[in-house]
Amino acid sequence: MRRQMETGGAMPAGSGRTMRLDPFALPIRFPANDAGADGQMRQIELDRDRVVLRRAVRGMRMKIHLSVDAFTGITLVTPAADGDTASIILDHCDPLLSIPLLDGVAVDEATVVWKAWGRVLGLALRQRGQDGQVCEVHPGRRTLQMEAVVSRRRRRSSIRKRRPSIFLRRKPGRHIALSVVHRDEREIIARN
Repeated sequence: MRRQMETGGAMPAGSGRTMRLDPFALPIRFPANDAGADGQMRQIELDRDRVVLRRAVRGMRMKIHLSVDAFTGITLVTPAADGDTASIILDHCDPLLSIPLLDGVAVDEATVVWKAWGRVLGLALRQRGQDGQVCEVHPGRRTLQMEAVVSRRRRRSSIRKRRPSIFLRRKPGRHIALSVVHRDEREIIARN
């Protein structure tokens, strides 16, 4: 089970095949290249809502927790040298925190996997062309911005002068026609 989680559920078939991450087998843990880390490697845990990066720099181990919302999108990269292969990157504003998801596969296959990652993580699908320009192809459900609900404050409201606020706390009065009236009766008062 642990070995399956580490490779994302897809075991490489043969020694010449690169490891492929399955977006539908989350959570997954896998190693990735990191030029600034000891041993040039870092461990990445990827889930639908969070990413954990583990690395060691000069013997000091660190663990970075990131929300998936912190990433800008999933980028399909087609290098300028050969237009036949493509890569998929989970992009962050800081390029050191970007995570490679797939590297060096055919463009058709990479496009299918790219859309699957976008559907699973809910991030925007972006494409980096051969000129280096990044354009957003499809906005993700996580990139939609909604404002927080703000409760109305009566003090600064435009209707604050219409009714006193005490009426908001009191029960409404009864109509005078519905009250019972006893006429021509003698009132009895109890006295000590």
